[in-house]
Amino acid sequence: MRIGIIIGRIGDVDGVALETEKWIQVLKKMGHEIFILSGQFKEDVIEPENQKARRAFSFFSPECEWEQNRAFFFPPDDSERLLNHLDGTANTVATTVFQWILDFHIDVLLVENASSLPAHLSLGMGIMRCAERLDLPIVVHHHDFSWERGSRYTSPFPEITQIVEETFPLRTSNARHAVINSNQQGVLKEKFDIDSMVVPNVMDFDRPYARKDSYNADLPASIGLQEGDIPLFQITRIVERKGIEVAIDLVKRLEDPKVKLVITGSAADDHRKGYYGDLLSQIERNGIKDRVLFAHHKLLSNRGSSSTGERIFSLSDAYAHAVACTYFSTYEGFGNAFVEAVVARRPVFVNNYKPVYWPDIGTHGFKTVMLENNNLTDKAVAEIDRIVHDPALQAEIAEYNFELGRKHFSFDVLEQKLQALFPQ
Repeated sequence: MRIGIIIGRIGDVDGVALETEKWIQVLKKMGHEIFILSGQFKEDVIEPENQKARRAFSFFSPECEWEQNRAFFFPPDDSERLLNHLDGTANTVATTVFQWILDFHIDVLLVENASSLPAHLSLGMGIMRCAERLDLPIVVHHHDFSWERGSRYTSPFPEITQIVEETFPLRTSNARHAVINSNQQGVLKEKFDIDSMVVPNVMDFDRPYARKDSYNADLPASIGLQEGDIPLFQITRIVERKGIEVAIDLVKRLEDPKVKLVITGSAADDHRKGYYGDLLSQIERNGIKDRVLFAHHKLLSNRGSSSTGERIFSLSDAYAHAVACTYFSTYEGFGNAFVEAVVARRPVFVNNYKPVYWPDIGTHGFKTVMLENNNLTDKAVAEIDRIVHDPALQAEIAEYNFELGRKHFSFDVLEQKLQALFPQ
C-alpha cells in the first residue's frame, strides 16, 4: 500500500519524530511505500521525491505560533480575528492534504500526533475537515493529549475550548487509533468511547547498540572521567520531571568517590533554568562537584562534529561507557530511556513513574531497582551499591533484561501491531 504520513516535523530528536522513523522502517520492511507531508524536515528519512514540505504545517511556522499565542498565551480582548484565521488556515490545510493524497495516490493516511495534541490548531482542524470527506482509512498515532498537559491548553475563549474538545483527538468513522500506553487507552475509551490499540515505543534489538569502538574510546576522558571510575549515566534532558536530584542524592549516598554521575542532556527545555540551578546548588551543598559531570556539549543523538571541529558522540556511545543508568522520572508518556538501557545491556535504576512504568513495563518482570515516589531507601541504596560494584551481576541483569525487552519492545512486536492496524 501507499501510506501517507502527516507530521509536524520529522528527522529530529523529539519522541514523536524518532518513533515515527521506527514505524517507517518496519512499514517499508512489510512492503509498503511511504510518503510524508510535513512542516519541517530536519533531515531526509525517506526518498526525497516522496517527501513534501509545507511550512505552515510546522510547529515553528508563523501561523502556528500566532495561533498558540492568541489562543492560549497572550489572548486578545476579542477572538474574532483568531477564529477567522483558524477557519481560513484550516481550509488551506484541508485542501493541501486532499491534493497531496490525489497527487501521490495515497491508500491510507497515518497521522502522527497532529490530531492528538492541540499544539497546532489549524493543522488538526484541517486534517479533521479533510478526514470527514475522505473515503480512505486513517490510522491516528497518539503520543500526547491535552489533558496530560495540565492547564497548557486552557483558553479564555469558549470557542477555542470547543475547537480543542471537538478536534483533538480526531474522531471519524474511518479512523483507527494507536496509543503508546494503557492509561491512554483507558481514557480514550472512557471519555470518547474510542477503541484503541496500545503500541509501545520500541527499539531495534537486532542492530548493534552501545558497543565500544575506536571512535568512542576517548569519550570517558573527554567528559572528565578518570581511569577506574564507575560512571552512572542519566541519559535524559534536564527537566524537573526526570528526577535528576534523586540520582545526585544516590551518588552522594553511595560514598564511593569512584562512582560518578554523567548527565548527558542539556537544560535547554528547563524553563528559566530554575531546575538546573537547583541541581547545581544540591551538588555544591553535598560537596560532590567532582562526582557529577555534565556532558551535553559532547553528546547528541548521532555522531558528528562541533562547530570547532571537536568530536561529538552519540547516545549509543554514551550507553557503551555506562556501568548502569539512572531513570528516576516522575511522569513519562512511555519512557524511551528505559528501553534504550535495556537494548544497551545496562542495568537501570528506575522510579515507578506514572502512569506507565508498572502497568506497561514493570509487570513484564524486568530486573531493576525500583523506587516508589522516588523514595531512595537504605535498602535500595544497598542493592544499587551491590550492582555497580559487581560486573558479573551487571552482565546477568543486562542479558536477562535484553531478552525480555526483545520479547516485548522489539521491531518484531511493532510489526505484529502494524499488521493489525493497517488494512491489508
